Amino acid sequence: MRRPGLMLYGILCYIFFNIAFLYMAGFLLGIAVPKAINDGVPSDVTASLAINALLVFLFGFFHSLMARQWFKDRWTRLVSVEAERSTFVLQAAAFLTLLMLCWKPMPSVVWSVGGVWALAAYALFLTGLVTVLLSTFLIDHWELFGLRQVWAGNNGTPNPKPVFKTPLLYRFVRHPMQLGVIMVFFATPVMTAGHLFFAVSMTVYVFIGLYFEERSLVREFGATYRDYQRRVPMLFPNPFRMLPRRAQSA
Repeated sequence: MRRPGLMLYGILCYIFFNIAFLYMAGFLLGIAVPKAINDGVPSDVTASLAINALLVFLFGFFHSLMARQWFKDRWTRLVSVEAERSTFVLQAAAFLTLLMLCWKPMPSVVWSVGGVWALAAYALFLTGLVTVLLSTFLIDHWELFGLRQVWAGNNGTPNPKPVFKTPLLYRFVRHPMQLGVIMVFFATPVMTAGHLFFAVSMTVYVFIGLYFEERSLVREFGATYRDYQRRVPMLFPNPFRMLPRRAQSA
């Protein structure tokens, strides 16, 4: 029996997340959004730090909590298995939106560059965005955002089992998506104290999240993933591993 409501739910969650992520791009660069990271009336630095830290904590806590298998096992008693990933995507978009709307500006300038360096910062930012998007499609964009699951649920067909693969960017780093996100966090021609706090705290969360994700991947794929860990760096490419063997031994 078809379940069109399930499919609509998955599509709406997908759209909401993409709007939130694209808004974050404008939020960080201060372009084409009603509220950017440096907008607003500055308040007491200690209060701003406390509020901003709480916002990052809420995003990271619920993002990590809902990604854990023990939580999924309990959560799917309330939410259908097919809607679980879409609900995860929904909460990520919701807490990211909350973070951006409630962020307190800390406008002290850490660095400011112009000319060719500003263009380089924008180019790095764009490279990060492209890296994130490409990484999702290299594995399974539709499964990652829950659309494959709701499609299967709508049609009454089983979801395919996860398959371990390392296409293109995944041959150089194990987590190119997170590398792209970090590039987006830091690549800006004007870095303020608030932006730097956002970039550093969110990057810390990325590493915490990767710690738990790596453990989950080892449990799921066993020796295959442990071998992958030995061969490929987690986050930052190793240029020596990219060289041909003869060049490395020369």
